[in-house]
Amino acid sequence: MTDRDVDVLSRAPLFEALDEQGAKALRSNVTEIRLARGQTLFNENEVGDRLYVVLDGKIKLTRTAPDGRENLLSVLGPSEMFGELSLFDPRPRTASAIAVTECRLAGMGHDDLRPFLTGHPEVAIYLLRALAMRLRKTNDVMADLVFTDVPGRVAKALLDLAERFGQPSDNGLHVHHDLTQEELAQLVGASRETVNKALADFAARSWLRIEARAVVILDIDRLRKRSK
Repeated sequence: MTDRDVDVLSRAPLFEALDEQGAKALRSNVTEIRLARGQTLFNENEVGDRLYVVLDGKIKLTRTAPDGRENLLSVLGPSEMFGELSLFDPRPRTASAIAVTECRLAGMGHDDLRPFLTGHPEVAIYLLRALAMRLRKTNDVMADLVFTDVPGRVAKALLDLAERFGQPSDNGLHVHHDLTQEELAQLVGASRETVNKALADFAARSWLRIEARAVVILDIDRLRKRSK
């Protein structure tokens, strides 16, 4: 494991509460997983026995409706964790995990983690806090679907992606989200046509510039106002 991997792991909720000795002990249980773009890590309704931290790249969590439509729940990048729900509730997975880009993950089995948590209860508190934050975000998303129009949801999604993946450049904030137009539409719960229309409107107002699987945010204040 490289120094960069150790740094990425240290920012994950699972490691935040640990001193160096505890973190080193926990890292000894880590298995590295590599995924190609588009490769599925696990499917919805499968039995879950591991949680994961993204070391490099991006992964998406999705759910599929009975009619085959896909809902993109979230896009995760380095230091972000997923799969921990089954650690506390050993029922089948509630979502599928699919690589958006080539990515590397740190995987930890529940059988290794449970005894570790017994000796380090502070880690369980951090994990529960991460779950609580995810629940709050889910509540916000549900409220947005009812109270916020599609352009507002698009603006909010772009700001969220910018906060986690944005890189300042000479021309603005470059957000390489790696999502297709269809995936971006799934993320905001709208049709691709409606989302494309919102993006085109933002571009016409010079709030952003559209690039391949990316945007450059030119006026973040206007975008923030439109997201509310």
